[in-house]
Amino acid sequence: MPAVRADKLYKIFGRRPGKAVDLLADGRHRDEIKHLNVTAAVIDVSFEVQPGEIFVVMGLSGSGKSTLIRMLNGLLPPTAGTVEVDGTDITALPKAGLRKLRSEKISMVFQHFALFPHRTVLDNAAYGLEVRGVAKDERHAKAREALALVGLEGWEAKVPGQLSGGMQQRVGLARALAADTDIILMDEAFSALDPLIRRDMQSQLLELQARLGKTIIFITHDLNEAMRLGDRICVLRDGRVAQIGTAEEILNDPANDYVAQFVEDVDRTRVLTASSVMEAPIPVIDPDKGPRAALRTMRDNQTVSAFVVRRNRQLVGAVREDVIGAAVRDNVKELDSLIDTDLARVHPDTPVADLFGQAAESPYPLAVVDDADRFVGVIPRVTLLAALAPTTGSDTGADSGTGAEPAADGGTAPAGAPPAAPPPDGPPAPEAAADTATDTAAEGSR
Repeated sequence: MPAVRADKLYKIFGRRPGKAVDLLADGRHRDEIKHLNVTAAVIDVSFEVQPGEIFVVMGLSGSGKSTLIRMLNGLLPPTAGTVEVDGTDITALPKAGLRKLRSEKISMVFQHFALFPHRTVLDNAAYGLEVRGVAKDERHAKAREALALVGLEGWEAKVPGQLSGGMQQRVGLARALAADTDIILMDEAFSALDPLIRRDMQSQLLELQARLGKTIIFITHDLNEAMRLGDRICVLRDGRVAQIGTAEEILNDPANDYVAQFVEDVDRTRVLTASSVMEAPIPVIDPDKGPRAALRTMRDNQTVSAFVVRRNRQLVGAVREDVIGAAVRDNVKELDSLIDTDLARVHPDTPVADLFGQAAESPYPLAVVDDADRFVGVIPRVTLLAALAPTTGSDTGADSGTGAEPAADGGTAPAGAPPAAPPPDGPPAPEAAADTATDTAAEGSR
């Protein structure tokens, strides 16, 4: 069940909201209904937010994002449509039910802190619990825990005027955490902060989210902030949804020209990750096969190197054609001593910006390995460079033909293609044939 579900939400300010909704539902732009003397703030907005998700609503000033967030906790009633919180339609709740919902299920962090200047930091953080009727000792204990989480331990007796802007916003966040609600709404919560403090607050929010698993709906007009924080992003334009998707989906496949213009100046290397640019690892070699099978695999795939992978997808290392060719000529039967295990390995979530140094130093494509140490992909240098250019859809590396990259000796490294099992080891070739294959492969690589 979604934590929050908005279905066909409209918010019209003015005396003829019903007529405005009818016209807007027929596809009229809000500028075309000005003769009704109404303001259409939110138009036909629908989305679902899953438990534990950070859902970012982004748009320019006047796009309707702040109006939208106030409908999600019942501060503003919708003109049409419904809002469900944990399956309960809050648009049908009486005032008492809404107050109970806001005190027990939904907390809010405001742009301008909304702290009581005459109350201490501790009392400000405990305010939501005080409204709920929690005993003083209990609410102070929970407030102290929340203040410690946001790095304000030892500041409990201060008043807001003695704190910096960033610290005041931490108090607002601690107040939301102390209330221990499952859902937190954040309306431009970091917009009033200096850039360095703002980034620090973003990092702290991500750390807290990873630890506590709250459902967060975050409003911002800053695309870089949205890209950094959001599991998914809802882009609003003139009150309507322009696109909903992950940061990578919006960056790589914008729904329209408006979204494309929004993302054109984004630092792609900070948004895209290894998983979004990696290719399938082809060819791969079974470590139980001999040098002849490895040489044949590389020759068939016209590569000068290949990764050695066990059948359970555990990465062992990599081999090079020149080393394998020499081993075949020397009649070496085992592959173990020929495997290079000193490889650059990266996690699928590593930002592309952090990959360039490793790629420059590695004679092989970067190996992408997941949390279970399974080999899931490769990133050739040519693919890494292609990721810098704007794309529409996931066609990274399409112009490179095989998706291979030049290797250190001028050959090509593993190409991108659907993964396949290591080829079976056929009958041994005669020594003369093996020498010929080695010479031919080496000549081709030159």
